[in-house]
Amino acid sequence: MADPRLGLNELEAVLAVARRASFRQAAIDLDVSTTALSNTIAKLEASLETRLFNRTTRSVSLTEAGALYLEQVGPALQDVRTALEAVRSHNAGPVGTLRINAFASAARATLMPLVLEFLQRYPHVHIDMVTEGRLVDIVAGGFDLGVRSANLVPSDMIVIPLGAPQRYAVVGTPEYFEQHGRPRTPADLLRHACIRIRLPNGAIYPWQFERAGEVTRLDVAGPLTLDESSVAKAAVQAGVGLGFFMEQDVRAEIEAGQIERVLEGWTPPLERLCLYYPNRRNPSAALKAFTALARANLAGKGEPG
Repeated sequence: MADPRLGLNELEAVLAVARRASFRQAAIDLDVSTTALSNTIAKLEASLETRLFNRTTRSVSLTEAGALYLEQVGPALQDVRTALEAVRSHNAGPVGTLRINAFASAARATLMPLVLEFLQRYPHVHIDMVTEGRLVDIVAGGFDLGVRSANLVPSDMIVIPLGAPQRYAVVGTPEYFEQHGRPRTPADLLRHACIRIRLPNGAIYPWQFERAGEVTRLDVAGPLTLDESSVAKAAVQAGVGLGFFMEQDVRAEIEAGQIERVLEGWTPPLERLCLYYPNRRNPSAALKAFTALARANLAGKGEPG
């Protein structure tokens, strides 16, 4: 029988491949060659006498055994990381790596100011941030912290509100509105050219509106479907059609007069963005410092923690 004893490198390798669904991307994250990573996984599978990943020329996915392994090993590995960093930090202060999972717009406008302030205070800590649209289990994925809307945070997590409540914004150029008119209700959008956004799972994101308790979701139509908001914003600025964004992502362009907002009365504040993390018995010094800074910023704005 193969030796089942495992090292941290093997455990980290499984998490990285599962997280990226790609040996090449995982190898970059781990700073090893793709061949070396593939060999590590192959040796681990031989030791366990089971296959952890389904591999094709186009995709990598967890097997049922791999998913079970990740569910069990992910939290344990995080506990080991935390213990190691606690020892390193005993005399030196916060050190090590904090891994954060967030979606892109939250990372740009809300999280980065906090991260930059933290790095200025604690230069021996490395921040590893992954931005993605899909929801992930931050514990199984090996993350220390996550950032999501409050309604998407698991109930067993510790939560710290971040930033101001956000809103959606429907925007277009002045030239577009001069030529095509301005929509007065969400239903009017069905007669306009709209830039559609594709979610990571392949579905088209519906435009969502609410007023006086009336909720409307529209599958708009238009000449262009994209999967990245910055590209969609460029298309809107070029006059291709109307776009649907988080307000914070287009505020500068609105203030500069490059684009104009419509249907503002139909886009009330959304659920608050939150920083969240699991309740651990011995959190690392870096994690404690980061969450303390987040709470201090919240208190500085006169809000309860």
